[in-house]
Amino acid sequence: MRLDTVKRVLVVDDDPTVSEVVAGYLTRAGFDVDVAADGPSAVAGAIAQPPELVVLDLMLPGMDGLEVCRRIRETGPLPVIMLTARGDEEDRILGLEVGADDYVTKPFSPRELVLRVESVLRRAGAPATAQGAPSVPRLTGLRAGPLTLDPAARRATRCGRELALTIREFDLLEFFLRNPGRATSREELMRRVWGWEFGDLSTVTVHVRRLREKIEDDPAHPRLISTVWGVGYRFDPPAANGADDAA
Repeated sequence: MRLDTVKRVLVVDDDPTVSEVVAGYLTRAGFDVDVAADGPSAVAGAIAQPPELVVLDLMLPGMDGLEVCRRIRETGPLPVIMLTARGDEEDRILGLEVGADDYVTKPFSPRELVLRVESVLRRAGAPATAQGAPSVPRLTGLRAGPLTLDPAARRATRCGRELALTIREFDLLEFFLRNPGRATSREELMRRVWGWEFGDLSTVTVHVRRLREKIEDDPAHPRLISTVWGVGYRFDPPAANGADDAA
């Protein structure tokens, strides 16, 4: 495994064949794996012995994956990768809206899922620099108007209050703070923040919307993260700061 330490992953799926295959691949990749077959067991297991990441099926008995995700996300920023047999975009977006960090649509390659798990866990403990992207000098802190961000501590605040950000939201905010005034396409954000060369661009759209809800005074009329029509998004620091500064 390419991670520094062994991580525990909770796999939640009511299909024993899927659980067995996923758990087998993750175990061979060096992870400790726990398995749950329904929603209530998944929530109880995640609370009793918190894993470092949850692989969570959308369709579960007792409690669906969306509700499971909501409940375990209430306990803290636990990374979640959602599994869904549905190809409908609305279902994928719902998973992202409730706090999932990534999703994989069934049928999927178990090897791809392992790579996604490693990628999300790597992001959970490191600043947002995608593989192959130019390295960015480490700063002790970034600041723009009411926002401050400490990449090393993975901590962000707004007006002195800590923000409850998911892994991808934190990475996205860090990218914006490091690149003020620059219009960036969703494709480039996917490469630089997610580390993917291809994927569903609605993932970026949903995360930008969620981030706006947490940092903007009026998310419906954003002033910090502007939409650049036909291009993507641009972070506009408040005029009082002019740019992101080292704290």
